[in-house]
Amino acid sequence: MENRWRDDEAAEFIRKYAAQWGEDLALRTYASRLLGAEPDLVLHGGGNTSVKGTHTNLLGERVPAIYVKASGFDLEGIEPAGHSGLDLVPLKKLRALDDLGDETMMEEFRTRLFNPHAATPSLETLVHAFLPAKFIDHTHADAILALTNQTNGEKLIREALGDEVTVLPYIRPGFKLAKAVAEAFEGKPQARGMVWLKHGIVTWGETAQQSYSTMIELVSRAEDLLSKRATKALKVAVQTPAEKARGRVTQVAPILRGLLAQPSGDQDRPFRRSILVPLTTHDVLAFVDSDRGRELALTPPLTSDHLIRTKALPLWIDAPCYDDPTKLRDQLSKAVQDYSAQYGAYVARHAAHIPGGVSRFDPLPRVVLMPGLGALCAGQNAKTAGIARDIIVHTVAVKSRVAATGSYEGLSEEHLFEMEYHSFQQAKLGASAETPLAREVALVTGAAGAIGSAICEELLEQGCHVAATDLAGEALKNLVDELRAKHGERIIAVPLDVTDPKSVAQAFSAVIGTWGGIDLVVVNAGVAMVAPLADLDVESFRKLERVNVEGTLLVIGEAARHFRIQGTGGDIIFVSTKNVFSPGSKFGAYSATKAAAHQLARIASLELAELGVRVNMVAPDAIFSHGGRKSGLWAEVGPDRMRARGLDEKGLEEYYRQRNLLKATITARHVAKAVLFFATRQTPTTGATLPVDGGLPDATPR
Repeated sequence: MENRWRDDEAAEFIRKYAAQWGEDLALRTYASRLLGAEPDLVLHGGGNTSVKGTHTNLLGERVPAIYVKASGFDLEGIEPAGHSGLDLVPLKKLRALDDLGDETMMEEFRTRLFNPHAATPSLETLVHAFLPAKFIDHTHADAILALTNQTNGEKLIREALGDEVTVLPYIRPGFKLAKAVAEAFEGKPQARGMVWLKHGIVTWGETAQQSYSTMIELVSRAEDLLSKRATKALKVAVQTPAEKARGRVTQVAPILRGLLAQPSGDQDRPFRRSILVPLTTHDVLAFVDSDRGRELALTPPLTSDHLIRTKALPLWIDAPCYDDPTKLRDQLSKAVQDYSAQYGAYVARHAAHIPGGVSRFDPLPRVVLMPGLGALCAGQNAKTAGIARDIIVHTVAVKSRVAATGSYEGLSEEHLFEMEYHSFQQAKLGASAETPLAREVALVTGAAGAIGSAICEELLEQGCHVAATDLAGEALKNLVDELRAKHGERIIAVPLDVTDPKSVAQAFSAVIGTWGGIDLVVVNAGVAMVAPLADLDVESFRKLERVNVEGTLLVIGEAARHFRIQGTGGDIIFVSTKNVFSPGSKFGAYSATKAAAHQLARIASLELAELGVRVNMVAPDAIFSHGGRKSGLWAEVGPDRMRARGLDEKGLEEYYRQRNLLKATITARHVAKAVLFFATRQTPTTGATLPVDGGLPDATPR
């Protein structure tokens, strides 16, 4: 493991933060980020760090202080405020107690905060308070876990690290662990660090660099021993090629996603869905295809810190029937049911120990491992599913290393349960209300245009995961780059030519391979042209027909097939036009082809209702642009309309505003709001058309 400390970088942190936060906390921030940047040390909110110093109160008195990483904060991007400051003296006095319950301990932490609005400090705050060193680092280093999670773990740690560390057996994080750590330190004050079996490692020093460097050195020594003792690698007779595994993801994920959807009791939104993130790397495929993959997979997690993301055990599917879709569905269904029953029994065995105010988790798996495929990781959104995926990457790597050196031994069921149902751990998940579409996936065609981009923005703001599709090119790339800056991994670009059946199928597969399935399809792609019927050549008409009619048919057809497999209903929203009801002169090709597409959507509402799929239409008028994105339709139509009326661009926009009853300027955002109305299922409606035109009597649907 490389020591990444650089004096020039440390000096930059001092320059940036010391004036407001002090030099110690500036360096604490730098060293914490170095630890957080190493996934082999900590993952997603794992680990904690601290520094001791002083705090000047309102009276000008300097009091001893400790700054501890707040619970759930990620070390990788932590800011100084991510270390909550507490009054150190009363915390140290708590060691005199014989016992201290978790809730009382948390109340004590809140009482001792200098800033009452600061985030709750780590569960292991008292460990940091009771140890005398100025800087303290704690990680769940993979190499340390690979040694300690073995039947002879203590012996291996002593072989790797010698007398420079103290070794403690597993003790549940909290007050008792803090007292044991303090006593162990006093018994061996010359130690440079401490290893907690089946948990992690702690190092310390009088400077941030010393504590960090000790961590890197000790973990590196553990890695060296693992390499030397690796003699029994997993055996893989035939490893599945990654491309074949990815193909199986698109086959399996929609079925599994449907099976993992939880009934909500709401007739309009009957399911609470999950996002599924696949994992088909070479190492994971080698693991699931190996002779000991199942045996190792069904052992406890590396550390209790992972429980709230992955549960104690994954779901393992034996010999998946990839060649028989019916048998595969039955197999997955039974496996999920069995897992749920086993998890329910696990909770029942320990229900008496669930603290008050702690909610029970649903009984469904968070990780599904399948030979020939790899893993599918579930979460309420892409972020949480991605965290589970990252944990499984490291779990597979560590368990494979253990298998090469010895025999894996994880925590007992009792220890696992008390940490899974621990109020501090559950608090890391956050209690904020979900946005309306947080668990859903949308595919939007024609996304790079004015209306399409506005729809993407609106869906993202409601928490949706959005696949923006359009012809490959700068327009699509620029849109997604822009939206990703604000919405991160919930937006992806998927090139799509709606006139090509293969392209449509590949686009759906790409989205399924990213998030496990699709719940909402917005059919927005369309093209226009201006020509009187007498001058309209057939080939030009066919060009519009291919995009507007055949494209709509292909996308709706693919969506219908997907919704049938997924089995949790869905929504199709077709962006129609006022021209369906009130066609315009010289606009025959557009009006006719959009009318045909509109009729296809209406028929889809009849055919797909039995699947729980709602199909609705929005019919806008005169959308000229959205931000800097011009409407492709009006780029085609606008010049003719301006010439006919002797208007410039602004004059034309004003003309269309004045012609509607409300004298309203119709925007792409208005169309997006109409889409959102149907997407969030505000009413039990299908087969309806919602005009977005300010009121045009001759275009009213009838």
